[in-house]
Amino acid sequence: MRNFFDKKINKVLSVALILVSILVVIQTAFASGTLKAGENEQTALASNINPKIDEIVAGEGIVLTTTEPVSTTEKPTQTTTVAPSTKATKATKPSTAQATTQAATIPFATAIPPQTPADYNAQWNAGYLVAIDNPDTTYECGQVTLCDADRDLLERLCMGEFGSGGFVGAALIAQAVKDAMCFDGYTSVQAVIDDCHYTGRTDIGTNETCKQAVRYIFDENHDAVQHRIMYMYNPNLVHSAFHESQNYILTYQDVRFFDRWGY
Repeated sequence: MRNFFDKKINKVLSVALILVSILVVIQTAFASGTLKAGENEQTALASNINPKIDEIVAGEGIVLTTTEPVSTTEKPTQTTTVAPSTKATKATKPSTAQATTQAATIPFATAIPPQTPADYNAQWNAGYLVAIDNPDTTYECGQVTLCDADRDLLERLCMGEFGSGGFVGAALIAQAVKDAMCFDGYTSVQAVIDDCHYTGRTDIGTNETCKQAVRYIFDENHDAVQHRIMYMYNPNLVHSAFHESQNYILTYQDVRFFDRWGY
């Protein structure tokens, strides 16, 4: 009788072991095949970063390990100068206040492919930090000269909006602000924050990476990507049908960037 029960127990244990092995295989397959919001674009972007990024960063004197915010004080208000651009026309843009939080079933917008393959080397050689598959070869933003107060506020905004994105993330935020000033006629960083509904904290200080990203975009008049950027959001924090209805440009880390349709 005991041998009978031992055989039964051995069979049960064998079946249980097989079931556990199957469950482990299934779980591993799903874990490797499931993407978070924007993860597919993020992975692809590894090969889109300018291969000279280390030289660019070194040239800016950036310490990549600098992550701690440094307290800053508000500078006296001065005037920020926005140079004219051939495309810097005033336009009525939809308010991002209309963005709605909906279920996670909102489909992600995808970049419209160009008629001819994008030339990554041309974008990198022109100083763009990230090559994209849908560059706007006619894109040109006017020079913006920041006053001390606007520079300080923008550096802190880059930290609050995308400080975790390092030099590239801060540069993308800085470009979005510059594009808003050039194409929509804003004359101060505070006006961009207020009217475009930026929500990043500006009271936590900044770091050297954000400071140098602002200098790269504004003082040296470079851009992070060869396309206008007007909107951005993190789909891990909110699901926005408004943003996904706009002209999708790229995803960097978890943040998705868009232009609007038309001017």
